[in-house]
Amino acid sequence: MRILFNARIHTLDPRQPMATAVAIRDSQILAIGQDPEILAEFSSGAQPQDMRGRTIWPGLTDAHIHLDYYALGLQKVDCETRTRAECLERVAIRARQTGPGEWILGHGWNQNEWPEGFGSAALLDQVAPENPVYLTAKSLHAGWANSLALQKAGIHHDTPDPRRGTIQRDNQGNPTGILLESGMELVGSCLPEQDEREVAAAILQAQSILWKMGITGVHDYDQRRCFAALQILHERGELRLRVVKSIPADALPHAAALGLRSGFGSNFLRIGSVKLFADGALGPQTAAMLQPYEGAPDQFGMLLLDEEEILETGRQAAASGLSLAIHAIGDRANHAVLNAYEQLRVFEDQHSLPHRRHRIEHVQIIHPADAHRLAQLGVIASMQPLHATSDMFSADQHWGARSASAYAWRTMLDHHIALAFGSDAPVESPNPFWGLHAAVTRRRQDGTPGSDGWYPEQRLLLMEALQAYTTGAAYAAGLENRLGKLTPGFDADLIVLDRDPFQMLPGDLVHVSPAATMVAGDWVWEGDSQ
Repeated sequence: MRILFNARIHTLDPRQPMATAVAIRDSQILAIGQDPEILAEFSSGAQPQDMRGRTIWPGLTDAHIHLDYYALGLQKVDCETRTRAECLERVAIRARQTGPGEWILGHGWNQNEWPEGFGSAALLDQVAPENPVYLTAKSLHAGWANSLALQKAGIHHDTPDPRRGTIQRDNQGNPTGILLESGMELVGSCLPEQDEREVAAAILQAQSILWKMGITGVHDYDQRRCFAALQILHERGELRLRVVKSIPADALPHAAALGLRSGFGSNFLRIGSVKLFADGALGPQTAAMLQPYEGAPDQFGMLLLDEEEILETGRQAAASGLSLAIHAIGDRANHAVLNAYEQLRVFEDQHSLPHRRHRIEHVQIIHPADAHRLAQLGVIASMQPLHATSDMFSADQHWGARSASAYAWRTMLDHHIALAFGSDAPVESPNPFWGLHAAVTRRRQDGTPGSDGWYPEQRLLLMEALQAYTTGAAYAAGLENRLGKLTPGFDADLIVLDRDPFQMLPGDLVHVSPAATMVAGDWVWEGDSQ
């Protein structure tokens, strides 16, 4: 048995919000309370550990991450730069370190943040003439390829746009090197394939990084290869991050045939929701909108699934015991998803099926008339605070006054909608303290756009934001009776902080770094001060 005492413990249990000591037996919390009572009752045969007045929180969950992409992305060129020229220089440096003919991969560019705008194949050719280069955008909804990469993918003047995708072209109809949505798959299918064991090794490295950030669990939205890699780690006993794993939509028939259901699995790896995409993203203007983008009267984005298509998949999933998690960013996409969910609830009732915990991933902009419907339908809003601070200027440019209904966390809570926070890493950093900062300030780390933040009426209190990373994420996974709080019978997942964030200025949240992280009663990471 282990006892942590002389601590400032935020339990997130409303019946006992604060404590100073916790007793842990095996992997669970046995008791929590004040030092005298816990030490008197449980110290015999226990290992008391003086926390020296430090703060303890429940472990944090990233409710939307791409674990495969994030882990492998740690090896790629970092393209999140202030200018296009900086990005090209980083590619040039990597080219000097890479043999001729070998692929150069990168991630993180955002043309909306660059004064120069989109890049081109020709620009990449200048800095890496002997290597195929492919750089994915920060949104993961666009790619930038050089000429060698386009050649390997067979993309030329006469290549037709794929269904639900675009090959960007110049005035002569030649590919520019920019690929949108499913157009990315043309180059993606040519990339050197890393096998499951290589991905497992990358995830093992990423797991340690996530622990240092205070993350003890994730909801993953990558593909089959990631699931296979996670099973390798689980089999070896090396997976000590609690993973809720989504099922790609095209794998639904196989999952249904096998009888897989949401929630099936172990304490460290279990089945989550079936993932669908209703539209694209704000950055490349492929998010599906009810009204056109500002200054582009013919641009409404791309609706990738209509209501009937969503409902058809939803019926199969619900009948098989699986929930849905649907990517929807634009207000038209969110409207279509809600219409489909409304019909799906009718289907569940007609067939005496339980109401599954269906989700909308992102909910980046929603028409005010639709906002209440998530609560009405029991749909979870799975959102990412850093998207707001990253996208604020793009949103103002492309959505104008409609941005008042964008990244609307306060609106969600005011309507009593279940809210779960994540990062969408590698789209954003998985650092949850950066996410907490964004949620309570709606400012970038440099203070932009000002002291009040962007649409400050949508700011959250720190406790509300913390709940979205803990109890909200647990509820979204159907784990609200074992995760998200520090209370008897719950899993002993927690983080130790040298300072109490509730006693800090909101702007200082970005500087918080856990001193230690515990998963299932074991310290998985301890800093120098622990």
